[in-house]
Amino acid sequence: MCGVGAHAVNTPSELERRVVKKAMWRLIPFLVVLYIAAFIDRVNVGFAALTMNHDLGIDPYTYGWAAGIFFLGYFVLEVPSNLMLVKFGARTWLARIMVSWGLISAACAFAQGATSFMVLRFILGAAEAGFFPGIIFFLTFWFPARYRARVVALFMLANPVASGVGSILSGLVLKMDGMAGLAGWQWLFIIEGMPSVVLGVVTYFKLVEGPSTAKWLAPEEREWLENELNTEAAEREKRHKPRILSVLTDPRMIAFGLIYLLIVTVNNGLVLWQPQILSSYGMSETTVTLLNALPFWIGAVAMVFWGRMADKTRRYRAFLAGACLITCSGLVIAALGHGQPVVFGGLVIAAIGGYCVLPVFWTQPGAYLTGAAAAAGIAFVNSVGNLGGFAGPYVLGYLRSVSPGFVGGLVFLAGCAVAAALLGLITVPRNQHTS
Repeated sequence: MCGVGAHAVNTPSELERRVVKKAMWRLIPFLVVLYIAAFIDRVNVGFAALTMNHDLGIDPYTYGWAAGIFFLGYFVLEVPSNLMLVKFGARTWLARIMVSWGLISAACAFAQGATSFMVLRFILGAAEAGFFPGIIFFLTFWFPARYRARVVALFMLANPVASGVGSILSGLVLKMDGMAGLAGWQWLFIIEGMPSVVLGVVTYFKLVEGPSTAKWLAPEEREWLENELNTEAAEREKRHKPRILSVLTDPRMIAFGLIYLLIVTVNNGLVLWQPQILSSYGMSETTVTLLNALPFWIGAVAMVFWGRMADKTRRYRAFLAGACLITCSGLVIAALGHGQPVVFGGLVIAAIGGYCVLPVFWTQPGAYLTGAAAAAGIAFVNSVGNLGGFAGPYVLGYLRSVSPGFVGGLVFLAGCAVAAALLGLITVPRNQHTS
């Protein structure tokens, strides 16, 4: 067992606790706000569709394409974008990403039909490419490996929180229908897109690239953190000797990409179709947006607990597979259950598992990589995985177009969750006591 790994099972020193706490409070709340803006801009199409589909003449099959094509643009530029982050720095590149995606998201309000909307969704995905893996890579500049599941869990609170806040906000904005001659769904894209532009400018001036430039760390704190991170990087380099091109063909990275593809297929399929599942019970738009938020709030609480327990026990393999199986059970309940309460309960369980798996999963790709290879590897895994963002909405749209209801789509997503659990058991080591 290496020195870093041995330290992980001991009680942290006062200096270590102080430094990690400082970094968390200084970085995570701001990054959460950025990701909330990103996620709302990505998934608000699910709420816009409640009225937009009729206005633009979009059928369920076409909507599945339009919702999912975002991830094709995302896939194409993911790895190049993360390599640009290494070259230009996190502060500059993340700011560029946010400003461009905010403007394009707002431009979706002026789509004239299905074709123009699909083109804008593709460009939006290309603009946002690199944001999420860039943040995951950025966190490796600041936090030792033994803290990353809980740190990623705190960061990814933005995901369920954005889904919850986005549900409520979207319901309110849709009521602006007719103001200034614009439909409610048009106001939705405009109002939820422009904050990203503002946050992009703030990012350029606020974000600190790494410990060496953090004025809020005392010299001894800065020295401890840099030593910890350099020791871990040297150990990974010694064991794995990662190179950028070899990362893209490494069987472990390909397996991680496939696992994440299955996870994203499930999560995005639910996020983009859940409002319509609830709406199928005859609920009003207001009721749908309020109920749609609840599974995500519950998932947020569960995700933080799950990430802390995974870090504490280091049994990432069991926690990853377990979360996937929780998701599967919820989807089966939602698919085969009768009545609104049972179906909604299944969706809540599915959301809990779907969010709990995320921080555990993202401890893994970076555990084998350093430097530019880590940037490329994390982006590669994320880009392959986000093809599931296309597959989930598309398959659910297709299955709904050939048969009424959502049973077939939910069963398909349940199968993806089981496959992710099995592949995780094969890929992730049983116990990880080293960095």
